[in-house]
Amino acid sequence: MDLEANRSLLAAAIVRLAAGDRAALQTTYRLTSAKLFGVCLRILGDRAEAEDVLQEIYLNVWNKAGAFDPGRASPMTWLIAIARNKSIDRLRAGRQNRRMDSIDEAVEIADSAPRADAALESSESVSRLHACLAGLEAREQAALRGAFFDGSTYENLAQRMSVPLGTMKSWIRRAMVKLKACLEQ
Repeated sequence: MDLEANRSLLAAAIVRLAAGDRAALQTTYRLTSAKLFGVCLRILGDRAEAEDVLQEIYLNVWNKAGAFDPGRASPMTWLIAIARNKSIDRLRAGRQNRRMDSIDEAVEIADSAPRADAALESSESVSRLHACLAGLEAREQAALRGAFFDGSTYENLAQRMSVPLGTMKSWIRRAMVKLKACLEQ
């Protein structure tokens, strides 16, 4: 079934829902439940919660099908908006029901951010690494960056740079030795 025919079938089913047609609800569910469940699951991150919200969505659709206007929105857009809103409402309700700790307890929570001196030291190490990399030959730089930063295999690098595999391994080994010596200075 093509997209336009599917859209027309769904729009007609929602219009029939407004008249209380139970078969139209089955059609609507069959055509949309997987997509709407995916929307709920993506927002809520919990399968059980998404299943509960999905039931609420179809109850809402049953009760408000008369509000659907095919001239204003596609049926899926309308249903996804309902699914999104119901899921967000469920998230908000869950946040309101959580117990809030006293602000005084925050003093005992450790700060996981690196200290300023550690961040500075890390920055200096990165600068030193870049300087040492810049001191390598162009082919050694390309081989090292490909192998360790891009995740390419030695075989792929050898093919890309049109050299034998053994040569590629030698270039990388020599570059690592040079890089280590530079970093130890």
